[in-house]
Amino acid sequence: MKMNIIKRILDIALTVTLLLLMAFQVTEQFAHEWLGVTMLGLTIFHQVLNRGFYKTIFKGKYSPLRVFQLIVNTLLLLSFLCTALSGMMMSRFATPFMNGLLTSSLVRQGHLAMSHWSFVLMGIHLGLHFGIITSKIKNSKVKIAVGTIMSAVAAYGFTLFFRANMLSYMLFRIPFAFLDYSKAWWLVILENLAMLLAWAFAGYLFSLFLRAIAKKANNR
Repeated sequence: MKMNIIKRILDIALTVTLLLLMAFQVTEQFAHEWLGVTMLGLTIFHQVLNRGFYKTIFKGKYSPLRVFQLIVNTLLLLSFLCTALSGMMMSRFATPFMNGLLTSSLVRQGHLAMSHWSFVLMGIHLGLHFGIITSKIKNSKVKIAVGTIMSAVAAYGFTLFFRANMLSYMLFRIPFAFLDYSKAWWLVILENLAMLLAWAFAGYLFSLFLRAIAKKANNR
C-alpha cells in the first residue's frame, strides 16, 4: 500500500513537471532547464520503482493491448531521453558543459520535436491506466457524466493541439516554437492540461478497442 502511494505521488509529480516544461513562456529558460533536470531524475526514479515491468517483458502471452502498451512505453522512454539529451546540449545554466556537442540547429529542432512526441506519448500512457479509475465507478449515471465531460475536454484539447500546429513540430517541419507570451500563466497550464487529457482519452478509447478485439478472439 505504501509503495502504491509513492508511485501515485510520483505519477502526479511527473505530470505536473511535464505541464510546466511545456509552458516555456511561463517558466522561461532558467527554470525550464532545472525542471528538465528534475524530470530526468523523476523518470529514473519511476523506472526504478517499476523495474518489475522489465522482468515480465519476455514472460506470458502478448495480447493486442499488451503489445500496444509495450510500444507506447518504449517510445515514451526513448523520446524523453532524446528530449533530455538534446535539452542538456542547449543548456546555459544546468548543464553548460554539454553545450555545443552537436550543431545548435540540429539539437534545437530535435528537442522541439522530441518534447512534443514525449507530451503526446505521456498522454496516451496515462490514458492506458484510466481503466483502473473507471472500473471503480459503479454508478452508471456518474460514468456517463464523466464520459461526457472527458469527451468535451478531449475535443477542446485536440482543437488547441492542431490550432497550435504541434503536429508540424513533431514532424520536424518547424525549427522554432511560436509561443504566446501575452497569455496568462494559468491559461497556458490549463490548455496544456486539456491537450494532455485529450491524448489520454484517445489512449483510453484505443485500449477499450483493443480489449474488445481480444475478447472477440477469445470467444471464437
